[in-house]
Amino acid sequence: MSLSLTDLLASDRAIVMGILNATPDSFSDGGQFNSGERAINHALEMAREGAEIIDVGGESTRPGADEVSIEDEIKRVVPVIEGIRKSSDVFISIDTSKPDVMRAAIQAGANLVNDVNGLREPGALELCAELEVPVCVMHMQGQPRIMQENPGYEDVVCDIKTFLEERVEACIAAGIDKKNIIIDPGFGFGKNLQHNLQLLKRLPEFDSLGLPILVGLSRKSMFGHLLDLPVEQRLHASVAAAVLAWTKGARVFRVHDVKPTVEALKVCSAVELS
Repeated sequence: MSLSLTDLLASDRAIVMGILNATPDSFSDGGQFNSGERAINHALEMAREGAEIIDVGGESTRPGADEVSIEDEIKRVVPVIEGIRKSSDVFISIDTSKPDVMRAAIQAGANLVNDVNGLREPGALELCAELEVPVCVMHMQGQPRIMQENPGYEDVVCDIKTFLEERVEACIAAGIDKKNIIIDPGFGFGKNLQHNLQLLKRLPEFDSLGLPILVGLSRKSMFGHLLDLPVEQRLHASVAAAVLAWTKGARVFRVHDVKPTVEALKVCSAVELS
């Protein structure tokens, strides 16, 4: 595939990343797309709706989710990635923290590693450098199964910014080109409602890192706390948050509801570029 991350981010438009959970237990759509054919069809539909990246994951990171073996995770994601690649040249990211899964996914046709653990697993940095693959480095406090048990920060934005600076330095030291790095403050990953609100309010402070910012706000529990809504009724809040994040400098938006988010962000881009 000729399209690079640099090419994808070359313009000032918003880039929508469609979420494809090939899992039985993800918090929002677990079990809906964990068969190969349904997952591939859903990915292609999201691409038709305007997603420029499809993010394929084979292990849920919701609090309390069961751990998945390397072998099972590969069995979940590789056939899906291969199926998408046979039918589309859409950019594909692999949502994993395991180096063995990263390698298998890239070999199957994925273009980017999206790691909620910030490439902290032994060998992850070196593998991504070896494969010359773009990466998205995310902040998470604690581990997925217990990350929401009383998370705390001295200053949530400063603490996360420091973490991301350190991980970016580690990426570059390992041989990953800076132009191949995206940062993600990790909304909802070891953060309570006030932490998430502060992150969104102060998102421009991450601009000093000089890297594209990805946000994953879609259907998050923060909207459940704010609006007392179940997961399936958080569309409007998710789109509003995406628009707000765009005004504060976010470039890539990881979402479940592609079409309404794409349409809203196209309006934002049109106004900004007019």
